[in-house]
Amino acid sequence: MSDTLGELSAVELSAAIRRKEVSAREALTEHLERIAGINPVVNAVVTLDAEGAHALAHRADQLTASGAELPPLHGIPMTHKDTNNTAGMRTTQGSLALRDFIPDADDLIIARLKAAGVVSTGKSNVPEFGAGSHTFNELFGTTTNPYAPTLSAGGSSGGVAAVVASRVQSIGDGSDMGGSLRIPASFCNVVGFRPSTAVIPMPSDVNAYAWLGRTGPMARTVEDIALFMSVTAGKDPRVPHPAGLDPEVFRSTLETDLRGVRIGWSRDFGIGVPVDPEIVDHLERQLAIFEDLGAIVEEATPDFSEADLVFGNTRALDFAAGLGPILERAGDVIKPEVHWNVEKGFALTARDVIETAAARTRLELSVQDFFGRYDLFASPCAQVLPFDATLRYPADIAGTASETYLDWMRSACLLSATGLPVLSVPAGFSSAGLPIGLQLASNHFKDMQLLRYGRAFEQQTGYAAVAPVVSAGHKPLTTVSA
Repeated sequence: MSDTLGELSAVELSAAIRRKEVSAREALTEHLERIAGINPVVNAVVTLDAEGAHALAHRADQLTASGAELPPLHGIPMTHKDTNNTAGMRTTQGSLALRDFIPDADDLIIARLKAAGVVSTGKSNVPEFGAGSHTFNELFGTTTNPYAPTLSAGGSSGGVAAVVASRVQSIGDGSDMGGSLRIPASFCNVVGFRPSTAVIPMPSDVNAYAWLGRTGPMARTVEDIALFMSVTAGKDPRVPHPAGLDPEVFRSTLETDLRGVRIGWSRDFGIGVPVDPEIVDHLERQLAIFEDLGAIVEEATPDFSEADLVFGNTRALDFAAGLGPILERAGDVIKPEVHWNVEKGFALTARDVIETAAARTRLELSVQDFFGRYDLFASPCAQVLPFDATLRYPADIAGTASETYLDWMRSACLLSATGLPVLSVPAGFSSAGLPIGLQLASNHFKDMQLLRYGRAFEQQTGYAAVAPVVSAGHKPLTTVSA
């Protein structure tokens, strides 16, 4: 079994540990060996605590031997996204300003993963403060794509995507404001899930009512996404949100019947969003899979005409609130894209805030009109294929020049503005062998139904089973162009 541990899903590895076919220490050894093998190439793991992880795995094996009831993720080794605080383990957010920061407490998502039995081993790379969908920073360098190690792994959960794709671990935690779980999933041929608002609560001392950013999972199977959600979802008294989902929802069956399911597809979100033609052509061929399962696929979209405004202003406010104080004390070492977003937030007027709220209301009315007629919205996840990792961001998208570092992320940002749950699933490969993801969205708090639709597609394709070939001959990338 040791030769195939890296290929096992979290569900499969957990079952093997429970049956005592493999120990937590053996799983950890395989995990650490794969980090040693692939990290010199893709530069995904930036902090590693092998000694602490061995102690955790040893305690996990003692618990297995005791005959006690075992938690759902018992013995599963996992690095964590470096924007998620880990008690006693360096959390830098990819910034020189926090290079020595060691939190006293875990973020809620990390605490729940640990309670579920995860063996924490280290941290994975991110763009500075999670800003942007390309993973590079001045502290640790650039994370590259396991399928093409000179190209971008996406971001901001690029380190997570790279280790999951490389079979270092089966599952990982990430976060998503403007596509940070979905775009790296698309680039690295894995599954990324942005849950509905507060399904995984995000306690905050700055704004407990914030809604744009989410934490969530990345994995190679939808089944593992559901497992992750089953141990991290659930209300927290520090987050005053009236909705949410009981974690039991994610323990229900993933089986579904797509006969009669109505899917609205859009290649450009109805507002002319530029997308690489190869991506669009490929995804439109993939839609036949849903039709073969009995679904009805039509060209249809909510009205996204004001979604850029909603996303841009809300993101700017959140950046100003969360990162403004850090820029005041350490702005000279923080990248210009963060400065731009924070300054935009502070420049917003009361009129801007009022107009943003009104635009968000109209966007929600359009979304509900759409879901009155359709069960699912399908769209391109990324507008471009994985690009040269020495770039800060693509200079153009399908011939349209990029004005800001966010322009090539609009395919994800527009859906973030709706607040909907969104799933990226592997949908095949380009003519050059680069991964392409399909983005699926359902109505608010229909998270489990969305996972069912994604799994139905996954079962017919099996694209995520195509592993990358990471060669020791590739050289790691440490810099991006100015």
